[in-house]
Amino acid sequence: MVDAKKYPAPVTNPETAAFWDAAKEGKFMIKRCTACGEAHYFPRSICPFCYSDKTVWEEASGEGTIYTWSLMRKSPTGPYAIGYVTLKEGPSVQTNFVDCDLEKLKIGLKVKVVFKPTDGAPLPFFTVA
Repeated sequence: MVDAKKYPAPVTNPETAAFWDAAKEGKFMIKRCTACGEAHYFPRSICPFCYSDKTVWEEASGEGTIYTWSLMRKSPTGPYAIGYVTLKEGPSVQTNFVDCDLEKLKIGLKVKVVFKPTDGAPLPFFTVA
């Protein structure tokens, strides 16, 4: 029997606590700036576009498309794929791809968020939609 992959618990802080609390409920959150209207990820209190502190939490759809990816075939833990996903809401997210045939990943492929358990809050990853 193969042991399930263990993921490290995320490091949290007061600024990201709402993100991790929502992840525990299966919700993928981003931030939106009310000053310039831009959505951003990783959620932080200062907008990376206009530097305003007028940001609000927003639940994202968790859907997107692969912008780019790379398959690592030689790893002590086995093959894995990392890349960027462009969310429906606009921001790009750096992520790992899980629970799918890594050989069939391609640019433009539709993906969705999945949460993997840790000893803390679950971690968001993406899989084929």
